[in-house]
Amino acid sequence: MTGSPLTKIKFQSFAISSQILKGLHEAQFHYCTPIQEKTLPISLTGKNVAGQAQTGTGKTAAFLVATFQYLLNSADGDNSQAPRALILAPTRELAIQIYDEALILGKYSEFRIGLVYGGISYRQQLQTINDGVDIIIATPGRLIDYYKQKAFTLKHIQVAVIDEADRMFDLGFIADIRFLLRRMPTPEQRLNLLFSATLSYRVTELAYEHMDSPEIVRIEPEQITVKEVDQSIYCPSNDQKIRLLIGLLWKKAPSRGIIFVNTKRCAEKVYGFLKANEFSTGLLSGDVPQQKRQRLLERFRSAEIAILIATDVAARGLHIPLVSHVFNYDLPTNVEDYVHRIGRTARLGERGEAISLACEEYVYSLPDIEDYIGEKLSIAKITDDLLPTVKSPVGNRPRKAGFKGNKNPGQKNPNYRGRNRSVNRSRGKTKEDG
Repeated sequence: MTGSPLTKIKFQSFAISSQILKGLHEAQFHYCTPIQEKTLPISLTGKNVAGQAQTGTGKTAAFLVATFQYLLNSADGDNSQAPRALILAPTRELAIQIYDEALILGKYSEFRIGLVYGGISYRQQLQTINDGVDIIIATPGRLIDYYKQKAFTLKHIQVAVIDEADRMFDLGFIADIRFLLRRMPTPEQRLNLLFSATLSYRVTELAYEHMDSPEIVRIEPEQITVKEVDQSIYCPSNDQKIRLLIGLLWKKAPSRGIIFVNTKRCAEKVYGFLKANEFSTGLLSGDVPQQKRQRLLERFRSAEIAILIATDVAARGLHIPLVSHVFNYDLPTNVEDYVHRIGRTARLGERGEAISLACEEYVYSLPDIEDYIGEKLSIAKITDDLLPTVKSPVGNRPRKAGFKGNKNPGQKNPNYRGRNRSVNRSRGKTKEDG
């Protein structure tokens, strides 16, 4: 959990049923994180919560425990087949991760949990809904499609959860969210939980519009980035940029690292160079078929591949433990994206390192990023050993001055041997997770 030291408060100190506590115990969740400590006393009494906390601080367990307990305390209602709780997530990966955690924590609560998202079998998910579910975990687009087919009703919803609410706005899902909320029982008749990395004006407006007097909970709002992340920045010329990245990868030898880029074209370029220089690399983006995306992420989690190249579609909702390094090959043009990117490392209290390359094209984002996080980033010196001779992708000549050809690939790291092919798409296109 990102930079969140555990508190001294145990889950068993709250009014939580034995079934849920047993699931928490098996998941080795004994002590609360700060967001859990602050929100559970509110949500477990049936009051609504709008919570702000950094990514990876335990928000998922906070709303799952509250959801399970509320359903256990409430009657099933008139229709045992209809869903009683709806948990909405902006991306497929986040929905899957919430579902996986729900299966673990809810193992002894015997809830029927359904998962709905685009990109995989339409009929299989529809059959799951038709068979009857207590809790639906979903991305909005596919869920609304089923709803309009009258596959289920929202009239019996007792708990509504919106996770990563700010990302819902970024991906254009807010009209869909409002469509679903307006077809549920009134806010006074259900438990409403909203979680977000930032509680911006638009997010709080959504909360007050569709929740019944929510209590606002903010965890360390003055601390934008995580103390456990060591941040540094290099200022290369465009000619030096790819060589510097490879030099840093050889020097740092990350056990598991994510490289963020701003465009599809750049992602493919970086992927080609890393592959040519024998790095074990995968490329993640929104237009990769869902099953292939899941296989790629599983290979990354299992350390079969060491480096993941991603556009900002992957910056939210991915819970991948033990990411030792994040590299901003391109500085993001959105300051909040910087925070979300570096939040991929230093999870579960571990330390991590975030290295950014402020090249000629994106260096103008640096002052805004520093203003947003409230600190100056340490400028690191580019030394000769960080600019090795590198191999170019097969069939391509070096495009920039300063490359010295393919005769000497430089130092090789034995950790980087595998190869993976994938497809990427630039950020900012149509809804990709519905």
